[in-house]
Amino acid sequence: MHFTDREEQIWQEIQNWEQDFFTYEPTDFGRTYEKWATGQMDLLSEDMQGKIGEYVDTVLFHIHALIQNSQFQLDMKQRLLSEARVFRDDIFEIVDLKKCTVDQLSYMADQQIARNRLLSFTQGGLAGTGGILFLGTDFPAMITLGIRSVQSIAMHYGYDIQRPSEMMRSLKVYHAATMPKRYQQEKWDELMEEIHQEEDPIFYAGNDVVADISWMSHPIQQIVKMMAILLLRKKLTQGLPIFGMAVGAVMNYQQSRKITEIAHKFYQKRYLLEKYNN
Repeated sequence: MHFTDREEQIWQEIQNWEQDFFTYEPTDFGRTYEKWATGQMDLLSEDMQGKIGEYVDTVLFHIHALIQNSQFQLDMKQRLLSEARVFRDDIFEIVDLKKCTVDQLSYMADQQIARNRLLSFTQGGLAGTGGILFLGTDFPAMITLGIRSVQSIAMHYGYDIQRPSEMMRSLKVYHAATMPKRYQQEKWDELMEEIHQEEDPIFYAGNDVVADISWMSHPIQQIVKMMAILLLRKKLTQGLPIFGMAVGAVMNYQQSRKITEIAHKFYQKRYLLEKYNN
C-alpha cells in the first residue's frame, strides 16, 4: 500500500518536525542548569539511583492503573467512539479507529489535545496562587495529566492502552517527552526501533524499564518552579499573586504542549508506518 498525496504531505511534515525539534543547541543558561542538575544527580550512589528509578517506575504504573480504571477514561473512550462514527459507521472498538483517515484522526486528537492543554494551564494557575494544597498537588497532577494526554492520543489513533504492550509504550512516550532535551533524540529513536521490531501486538517484548536517573531533572525543574512561585506569591495585584499564577500557568502549559506534541507526532508516524507496511 502506498501513501496518498495527503499522507505523503503529513509524512514529510513529521520528518521536518523531527529535524527541527531534536536539534539541540543549549544556551549558556541551559548549559549551566544542566551542569548543576547533573552534578546533583551524580551525588547519589548507583544503588540509590537504581532504587529511585524503580520507585518512579512503580509510581508511573500505579498512576496508569488509576487512569485506566477511572470513569473519566471510560467516558472519554465512549465519546471518542461516538465522534469517530460521524466519519464511519463501522467503528465499534478503539482498534477500528485505524479505518479513519489520518486527517480525521488528527482532527479528533487536536480537540482532545486542546482540552488537555487548557487543564494543564488551569492547574498551573491554581498552583501559582502559592496555596499549600494546590502547590503540593501540582507535580502529581501534572504527571497524571501528562500520562492521560499520551494515552488519549494513542486511543485516537486506534491503539488500545488496555493492552499491556500499548500501556508500556504510552508510558515510554511520556518518559521520552519529559526527558531533558539532549536525551530526547535517543529515546525517540528507541521508540521507533521498538515499533519496527514489534512481533506481538498484545504483550510487550521490549525493555520494561521506563524511567532512569536522568529523568530526575524533571522533578528538579518542578522544585525550581515551586521556589519561583513561593518567591512571587507575596507580589499581589488586586489581592491576587498574578505573577506567580502566570509563572505556574505558562510553565505547565509549555510542559503539556511538549508532551502532547511529541506524543501526537509519534502516533501519527506509527499509524502511517503500519498502514504502509500492511
